[in-house]
Amino acid sequence: MPAEDEGVRLQKVLSAAGVASRRAAELLIVAGRVQVNGRVVTELGTRVDPAVDHVAVDGTAVEVDPSRRTVMLNKPTGVVSSLADEQGRPDLRRFTSAYEERLFNVGRLDADTSGLLLLTNDGELAHVLAHPSFGVEKTYVALVRGQVQPRTLARLTAGVELADGPIAADRARILPGGSRPGATLLEVTLHSGRNRVVRRMLDEVGHPVEELVRRRFGPLSLGDLPVGRTRDLTRDELGALLTLARQAPHEGGRPAPGERRPPRKPGRTRP
Repeated sequence: MPAEDEGVRLQKVLSAAGVASRRAAELLIVAGRVQVNGRVVTELGTRVDPAVDHVAVDGTAVEVDPSRRTVMLNKPTGVVSSLADEQGRPDLRRFTSAYEERLFNVGRLDADTSGLLLLTNDGELAHVLAHPSFGVEKTYVALVRGQVQPRTLARLTAGVELADGPIAADRARILPGGSRPGATLLEVTLHSGRNRVVRRMLDEVGHPVEELVRRRFGPLSLGDLPVGRTRDLTRDELGALLTLARQAPHEGGRPAPGERRPPRKPGRTRP
């Protein structure tokens, strides 16, 4: 935290972040419900640097830096997860150009996969969420060839051997009402960020993917966001995402709370 005569008063920061009015924020602080960089603070004179310090209320992270922006995109098929494609294919610039901030993607979805993709200018958040060692949970809905049997679902969760090593789904189930003759609608949840891992897993068990959509990313759900549209995360969604990210160990060059570091671009992972 900054010195007493530097930074912004904590209650003002909380009010600006939409948590509560300044007076209500003061009551939260006095009640010991506010944490700064993991430490409970109760002094109303506490000052913070919104660009550096991590603030939470009742254990849930709060985004207090107004310059940071994170939006959800329902990426269409045929769009590559890049801001400049060397082959001239449709890329993410058609979506990021609508924002004043310089947004980039958190991880990747392959061109044939649609669904939830995050765009942000928060380099620290992007680095953590995309890093393979963190393994944020992701849920996909896949239309696959053939009639999937229970033993196949058990094989997916027990683990299959791929060229780059074994992999297991956390959960796999047949979605009721979504199957059709010659095809089955599956929901698959896993933590891995390996390239095209869902498609390769389903190929390995004999059910190639015909359509693939990412429906969930960590605590976020795609909901009814139309294909090709973006929206800002709600305060609650962003709080849940930041809380998840701040649980990650401070490794691989990640800054500790209160430590300023240059922004990093996200890792390159595709399901």
